[in-house]
Amino acid sequence: LSCRSLAIHRHTFGEKYLGGRLTRAEGSDLYDYEPEAGIFAAEVLAGLQQTVKTIAPKYFYDERGSQLFDAITQLPEYYPTRTELALFERYLPEVRQQLVAQPFCVVEYGSGSNKKIRRGLDVLQPAAYVPVDISRQYLLDNARQLKTDFPELAIYPVCADISASFTLPEEVQAMQKLGFFPGSSIGNFTPAEAIEFLQRLRDTLGHGAQVLIGVDAKKSVAVLEAAYNDAAGVTADFNLNALQHLNEQLQANFKLDQFAHEAHYNDDLGCIQMFLRSRIAQQVEIGGAVIEFAVGEAIHTEDSYKYHPDEFLHIAQQAGFTKTALWQDPDAWYSLFLMRA
Repeated sequence: LSCRSLAIHRHTFGEKYLGGRLTRAEGSDLYDYEPEAGIFAAEVLAGLQQTVKTIAPKYFYDERGSQLFDAITQLPEYYPTRTELALFERYLPEVRQQLVAQPFCVVEYGSGSNKKIRRGLDVLQPAAYVPVDISRQYLLDNARQLKTDFPELAIYPVCADISASFTLPEEVQAMQKLGFFPGSSIGNFTPAEAIEFLQRLRDTLGHGAQVLIGVDAKKSVAVLEAAYNDAAGVTADFNLNALQHLNEQLQANFKLDQFAHEAHYNDDLGCIQMFLRSRIAQQVEIGGAVIEFAVGEAIHTEDSYKYHPDEFLHIAQQAGFTKTALWQDPDAWYSLFLMRA
C-alpha cells in the first residue's frame, strides 16, 4: 500500500512500548504509514485496467491472508519454510559472530508470523526489534506475543508497505542495523524491482548495515509447482483472499467462486506465476469503475522468482551490497545470504 508523506501516524492498541518495556496503563504507539483510501483504489484500478490484469501480491496480506500464509508454510508441499528454518538453526551462531557492533537492531521486512524471528532473537540477542508489515492487526498481535516472551527487548512495530520508502523509529536511528528478510519474499519482485528494493533497504538501514536474506533456488519444476498447488487448497484460498480483501476495503463485488486459482512455472523468466482465472464472462464493480472479464481471462497476482546463488549475488551487488557469507541446504534448494551495505 502506497504510503502517505513520511510523517509518522500513531494508533492506540492498548499497550505501550516505552524504553524497551511494556506498560499496560497507557495506549501503545504503532509507527503507521497508513495509505490514503484514494491511493489504494487508484493503484488497484490501474492494475486491473491493464491489458494483462494485475493485482500486486501485497494485497494478499490482510489479517486473514497473513493467517492463510502461515498455514501454507506448514504444508508438506511447501519446502521453503522448513528448509530455511533448518538453515537458521545451523548457521545463526555464525551470523552472530559477524555482528560485532553493539547495540544493534534487527529490522524485519514483511514480518508476518513470528516463528522465524523467535529463533533469531534467541541467538542474536539484539537491543531492539522493528517488525515491518502491511497487515496492521497481524503485526500488532505478533508484537504483543513477542513482548510477552522477550520482556527486555525494545519492540517498535511499523505498519508500512515494504516496497515503498519509510523511516525507522527515532529510538533505533543510532543503532547498527541488521535487516532480516526471510521467506524468499525477494522473489516477489522482478529482478529490476529487487535491485530497487535492496537500494531502498540499504538507504533505510544505512552504510555498513548487514542484511540476512532468504532466497529460493531453481530446482525441479514438479517440486516448485507442487509448492504453489497444494492438495489441501490452502494456496488457492490465499490467492482468492486477495479479492475478498478488495471487496472489504474498496466495496468491490468480486464473487470468489467465479474465479479459479492457477500457478505454474515460467521457465523463460525463472519464476512461479500465480493467477486468478475468470470462470465466466462477468463484470466487477470496484472503486466506482466497472471491470469487464472475458471467459478465461486472468488476473496476474504474483511472481516468485527463483535464483541460482550467482544470479542473486549479481542483483545484490548492483544494489550496493557485498557478500559476507552464503549458506545452502544439502540439496541446494534454498540459499541464505548475509550481506553488507
